[in-house]
Amino acid sequence: MKKYIGVALLLGASLLASCSKDTKGTDNLTITGKIEGLKQGKVYLYHVQDTVFTAIDSVVFDGKSSNFAFKYHLESPEMLFLSLDRGHSNSIDNQLAFFAEPGTMTIETTLKNFYKDAKVHGSQSNEIYNEYLKSRTLITDRQNDLYVALFEAQKTANAAQLDSLQGVSKKLAGRLYLNAINFALNNKHSDVAPYIALTELYDRNIKYLDTIYNALTPEIQNHKYAKSLNEFIQERKKEETKVTE
Repeated sequence: MKKYIGVALLLGASLLASCSKDTKGTDNLTITGKIEGLKQGKVYLYHVQDTVFTAIDSVVFDGKSSNFAFKYHLESPEMLFLSLDRGHSNSIDNQLAFFAEPGTMTIETTLKNFYKDAKVHGSQSNEIYNEYLKSRTLITDRQNDLYVALFEAQKTANAAQLDSLQGVSKKLAGRLYLNAINFALNNKHSDVAPYIALTELYDRNIKYLDTIYNALTPEIQNHKYAKSLNEFIQERKKEETKVTE
């Protein structure tokens, strides 16, 4: 039931180093790229399998080149992850999530700013997901500013200001979920929609998940994340039925 819940939280965790090369079919995804400034180290390509980050493949950098290439078989568009290992702590800054889809993709970044400098090309799904992240950031930035104001109000014991700020905080939290719901519904033709539902809206009212799933195009409903969303919805309904019995 919790197959994709909390994927965003897992990004900050250490990734497993086990490698599980996909052999289900002919490779239909080619990823090439370059990490400017990297001489020594190792880059892993991961995906989430049974709630765990599992390595698909890896490339060792020995000082001769900063280029890398991966081939993989995707059944449908899927979130993949690049992780840079230089023998130090596995910081979230050394991890890059991107929405992959069959075809040819390129990823270029730098050793200095592995995450921030990343440029991903060749995936419309990734472009759509980045649009969602930008819309989400507009709200989360306001929330972060609000947390500072809340802290100051608590320090000064300003009850009136604290009540007002808490009201704003509640509204922003609602806007965050509403933004996710609207974005998913407006992108029913994309695998990003069910992915957002699974990772951002799993604990919301079941009617929202139902609405998103039913709005998906028939093609998307036949893909990985939509199938998982449907399974998740059915399990939620069963659990809620047991509670009311």
